[in-house]
Amino acid sequence: MKLKAKSLVIISLIVCLISSLGACIFQSDFGRVEYHDMTFVTNSGHELDALLLVPETATPENKAPAIVVSHGWYNNREMQDLNYVEYARRGYVVLAISMYGHGDSEAIESNTWWDDENNANGLYDGVKYVASLPFVDTTKIGVTGHSNGALACREAVLQDSEGLIAAALLVSNDAVYYDEDGNFYNQFGTRDAAIVACQYDEFFHRVDGNPPREYIDQVTAQSFLHFGVDPTGLEKRTAGEFYAQKIDGETAIRAIYNPAITHPWAHFSGDVVSFSTDFFYRALGAPISLEHTNQIWQFKAAFNALGIVGFFMFVVAATFALLNLPYFAVLKAEAPVTPWPALEDVAKKKARRRSFWGAVWSIPFYFIGFIIGFVGSMLIAIWNQGGSFAIGAWSLLCGLFTIGTIRKIRKHTFIDRYERGAKLGKGMMFRTIVLALAVVTSAFLLVFLSDYFFLTDYRLWCFATIRAFEAKHLVKVLCFLPFWLVYYIATSVCTNCYTYTKRSSVLSQMFWVFIGPATMIAIQYTKFFITGKMVLDPITGIMGIWLFPIVVILPLSVLISHTIYKKTKNPYIGGIIMAITACILTVTNTLTG
Repeated sequence: MKLKAKSLVIISLIVCLISSLGACIFQSDFGRVEYHDMTFVTNSGHELDALLLVPETATPENKAPAIVVSHGWYNNREMQDLNYVEYARRGYVVLAISMYGHGDSEAIESNTWWDDENNANGLYDGVKYVASLPFVDTTKIGVTGHSNGALACREAVLQDSEGLIAAALLVSNDAVYYDEDGNFYNQFGTRDAAIVACQYDEFFHRVDGNPPREYIDQVTAQSFLHFGVDPTGLEKRTAGEFYAQKIDGETAIRAIYNPAITHPWAHFSGDVVSFSTDFFYRALGAPISLEHTNQIWQFKAAFNALGIVGFFMFVVAATFALLNLPYFAVLKAEAPVTPWPALEDVAKKKARRRSFWGAVWSIPFYFIGFIIGFVGSMLIAIWNQGGSFAIGAWSLLCGLFTIGTIRKIRKHTFIDRYERGAKLGKGMMFRTIVLALAVVTSAFLLVFLSDYFFLTDYRLWCFATIRAFEAKHLVKVLCFLPFWLVYYIATSVCTNCYTYTKRSSVLSQMFWVFIGPATMIAIQYTKFFITGKMVLDPITGIMGIWLFPIVVILPLSVLISHTIYKKTKNPYIGGIIMAITACILTVTNTLTG
């Protein structure tokens, strides 16, 4: 093995180790919080995947308040890390769950999520569980969640006949404002309650067509702050203030926080964490007193993000290292691969058109893929993940477009497919597939080791989540993988074999795969910030959020496949590696189906 390949592997491993160790230190508050990775059968009879955080101050003799936290739609328990890290630091026992149908929790029919027997899709099961712990003060249990998780909190309160929930914080979702007869309604009764209503929320806090930034002025918000009465003629209450009132002899508080952020940004906001910790301090008290601005979750997030860098560094390094083994050595290029001096004039025009129209057509293809995905996921059992099907269908359409473009370019050039690597010699494809599988397997082994030893993964907000997952997800990965293979292999062949010239650098290739989805995001959010409504509102809200990781993974795939191509003159290695990786990230971070 050459020193360069060895060095790259060692450096990438060190980066991953630093990532895991750093994230572990901050999420455990330097060892003062104990983490338990759990999967248990709940009162609903389903398996619930959860993290239990127990601060060292919580004991049977010194019972602590507890908070159950939940993620939103298409997420999992770790997406609430900003909250559970800060709650545990302040002495709360915290249970962070993956709701049923998410993460590694048991999948149940989505139309039964809110049936009483499923206990608010697992969240109320979580409440019952923490209430059974000997070191929890059962009079001080709070719940909070983002988006669909906030809906679960709302449903849990409605089911809470035992009176276990003392406080509820709904983030990026609405409370129940009216009863069945249409009268204003105090859903939370004597419990403390608050809402984080983002001014640029893609889905919630709209009243009579008004944009969410005007939510605080609407009757729903004002009724909530006035404890469920008709606010007409009453003083206008403001965002960011806490209001108290006696109800049935008990003092309850209400508050609304109205930050100028989007729906997904609420689970990556220090200001939201500050409001959240302030609310639970007022509602439940805090065993450890810390300023609300005293936060360390950002350091955990930074170390988690460093892991993404280390992961993809390892992908490249492991590829180079394995190429030095006798079995894979035949895949190396005999000489360094250089760009074409220039394409012929006609071919050059075709290549430019490919880049331009590929970016343009990715936008309508995305809408088409969205429709195909949701319709198909309801009709075809093996593809019952709507989000994965939508993104997969979009990838397939873009991949077929790229294949068509390659055929057109070939008509106007004298490119030798063997010479540029577009066509491999006998037996080379099998070795290529084996190499790609070996690289992906070893890279994800790092992720599982990080999870096993440090209970950490590699993630950054909505952009990328590389996490350990249960074997059951591999069946879904295999079902969806063909969609990704068509796109990533076609793109790698096109960018490396046919349009890699001295005048068409890898940066320009990265730009063209980036600009399509980036334009889609820009179109949606420009209109949204100006008018309060998105293009084809409201169905495109989730589409825009799904594009956030796309704008990262697509140019990254071009860079990685190109780096490997220059060493091997083989576009299929990088294409297959990135297809498998992108498919795994998509399938394991959505509804489990």
